[in-house]
Amino acid sequence: MTSRADAPDPVSAQGNYAGSVSRFLAYAVDLGVSTAVFTLVLAGVSFVAQVVTGHGVHWKDSDPLIAALFVVWQFVYFGYSWAVASRSFGMYVLGLRVVQADGTEIAPRQGVIRALVFPLSFLLLGVGFLGILFQHERRALHDLIAGTTVIYSWDARAARLHFLARQSEVTGGRGTPQAITAPGTAADGAALDGQAQPGVAAPTAVGGGTDAAPGGDARVPGGGPGTPHLR
Repeated sequence: MTSRADAPDPVSAQGNYAGSVSRFLAYAVDLGVSTAVFTLVLAGVSFVAQVVTGHGVHWKDSDPLIAALFVVWQFVYFGYSWAVASRSFGMYVLGLRVVQADGTEIAPRQGVIRALVFPLSFLLLGVGFLGILFQHERRALHDLIAGTTVIYSWDARAARLHFLARQSEVTGGRGTPQAITAPGTAADGAALDGQAQPGVAAPTAVGGGTDAAPGGDARVPGGGPGTPHLR
């Protein structure tokens, strides 16, 4: 029977450079969300105008003013998101984060610059995105200009440990798992009876209580806050 200690840890991509598929999906989510918000705002303005003046405002996609407002709104949406939170809504959904090339947090001005030069990767017929496919650090043209890169920031193992910690708080410490031993051993019988049996030594902690992974390598659950390890 495989014990809990022998079970492999959940695979984590935290700290790795984000690939093209994840970044494209994040952008698709952002484009849908930003377009929906823009459309709702226009509908709200039209409704208010209808109530106040009695005449509705009809917006046309071909109107240069609407096109210009939409472009400005895109700069505001991405620039504000990257400058304040280092990620947009779509990046949050996909578990991505914008960092500096060395893995540290970006400055707000870098988020704004990244948003301003972001269209250059499109205007060059998509050539600006080739770095995501072929460069080691997966940096597009706008990343090179802004001094940024995109990494995975969601850790499956850290999320699992956080969930278990919350479950422990809910149960008030009850149901703490006992050490897993082979069936039929004296230690197993002692655990079932809840009392020490004669001639059976009490189990002692190995390594002074250090949480060590198989093979002797110490592991730090969740990694903790700090500079991500880029791989």
